[in-house]
Amino acid sequence: MATINVTPLVDVMLVLLVIFMVTAPMMQQGVDVNLPEAQNSPLKGSDEQIVLSVQTDGQVFIGSKNPVDLKGIGPKLKAIMANRPADQQKVYIQADTGVSYGEVIKVMAEIQGSGISQIGLVSVPEGG
Repeated sequence: MATINVTPLVDVMLVLLVIFMVTAPMMQQGVDVNLPEAQNSPLKGSDEQIVLSVQTDGQVFIGSKNPVDLKGIGPKLKAIMANRPADQQKVYIQADTGVSYGEVIKVMAEIQGSGISQIGLVSVPEGG
């Protein structure tokens, strides 16, 4: 018989598809915080976004699993941004609604102190 049996190939591809569909939602970046709601449209960002999460107890995370103290934000961001072009040096802050305005400003000041001037604040759409 000179034909190729594609049934095993299709079976493997379907299994891989199911695996990726199940694991993709689990790969979100960031720490769970209760984001404020605002009437806005989503922004388009680059693939590798730097997200700082601020929890209600004041603990700050870079990404999802990297806790950092307030004074350590600047040096870590400088190291992360060292190989990026100037137009891609953006940082997003997602702060819990229970975090005081003063704490968010302190985090923003540390970010600006590291030489990054493009800072975004993350919110969720109203009703979502």
